[in-house]
Amino acid sequence: MTAAVAAVDLGATSGRVMVGQVGPDTLELRQVGRFANGPVRTPDGLHWNLQELYAHVLDGLRSATRWDEAIRSIGIDSWAVDYALLRGGRVLGEPFHYRDERTAHGVDLVHADEPFSLLYARNGLQFLPFNTLYQLAVEREAGMLAVADRLLLVPDLMAYYLTGATVAEATNASTTGLLDVSTKEWDGELMDRLRLPRGLFPRIVQPGERVGTVLPHVAEATGLAGDTPVVAVGSHDTASAVVATPMTEPGGAYISCGTWGLVGVETEAPVLSDAAREANFTNEGGVDGRTRFLHNVMGLWILSESIREWERDGEKVDLERLLAEAAAVPGEVDVFDANDEAFMAPGDMPARVAGWLGARGFRVPGSRAETARCIIESLAQAFADAVHDAAALSAQDVRRIHITGGGSLNDLLCQRTADRSGLPVMAGPVEATAIGNVLIQGRAIGAVSGSLESLRDLVARTFEPRVFTPKGL
Repeated sequence: MTAAVAAVDLGATSGRVMVGQVGPDTLELRQVGRFANGPVRTPDGLHWNLQELYAHVLDGLRSATRWDEAIRSIGIDSWAVDYALLRGGRVLGEPFHYRDERTAHGVDLVHADEPFSLLYARNGLQFLPFNTLYQLAVEREAGMLAVADRLLLVPDLMAYYLTGATVAEATNASTTGLLDVSTKEWDGELMDRLRLPRGLFPRIVQPGERVGTVLPHVAEATGLAGDTPVVAVGSHDTASAVVATPMTEPGGAYISCGTWGLVGVETEAPVLSDAAREANFTNEGGVDGRTRFLHNVMGLWILSESIREWERDGEKVDLERLLAEAAAVPGEVDVFDANDEAFMAPGDMPARVAGWLGARGFRVPGSRAETARCIIESLAQAFADAVHDAAALSAQDVRRIHITGGGSLNDLLCQRTADRSGLPVMAGPVEATAIGNVLIQGRAIGAVSGSLESLRDLVARTFEPRVFTPKGL
């Protein structure tokens, strides 16, 4: 028996709604809605337009019911760390974007109260200047926390719009810096030390739990049945992607590659050593109590932002042609540190790449193809380094790398990651996040059963990976 579910997958540059058919031997996806998602700059900074995003979600769910009237449940995943503040059920302005410049001040405010070494022991998170607790320190100083009575992370806000229920799904809550890495509950003592009101934070739910059923006006607007549940999935998109990474044998590392490259291994318990902290590795919540021990690499953001800059004069860049030309660049190119914060903000990325290289005496790319090749090589090196670090820090014998997401379609990136790591790369599935979303819903409603390993076996039987064998440098 198979069931139809709707997966709402919201990325930092685009979102989509997928209909998944799932059963013991069935795993099929169909995209029924896709829409752009990007920041809006106002006088006070960079924001998300989440009202528009919610309208797109409703449109996508309406398309889902037109495709299959028997939608059994809905699951929502998105990027991490960003949130909305509410009072009396109303959102207090459009949420800030994690790339907004205000976050640097938040770091100073938090570390004045709690040094990073102590934070890491409590929350297990790598230092990223946009983690939620740093953003909230700025909100506190601005007086917003004295006004708000609830905080909802992005996927939880969408679930609230659909159901009226306020919860915090565990995998995304783990990215805030305010979850105890050992108990996996809110760290009230840390909230007190940072002067963050405990009452802001809703109860935590685990992937597979029912959040609530759709509100009557949502059912009317979308054609969903009135008792359709919203089911918590791995609402941090990387958590869902790791569910669907076909690591059916020991020795697998993963790279969930899109705007960001999330590079790591799955562990049964967090790794909180001094070496892990110094290497800036993070311990984020996974499905079924697993830990995602990983490092954030800047990812394809650097390439996409470069393309956006090149297209400012109205000329459309053909990505496939650009990558072919990049692959044909003769010889080796110098690489830059893809983890450098210089590449974090929007703007003229090719100029920043050239500036980084030139300031250190490296060769500066002379064409778009050379710049693209330089970016790909730099990302591949960062991925290879992070995989080897993850293996060493977690004491795992990593024998292969699984690349999922949009990056799995980039043959040059996959091959150069294999070459620079010395490990075979298994590419795919592309839609790992949506697949993981569908699988957790399917298990929650009884369409499939078993452990993560059994779910991954279904993925492996359905989506055959492309294999890139290392050729050396």
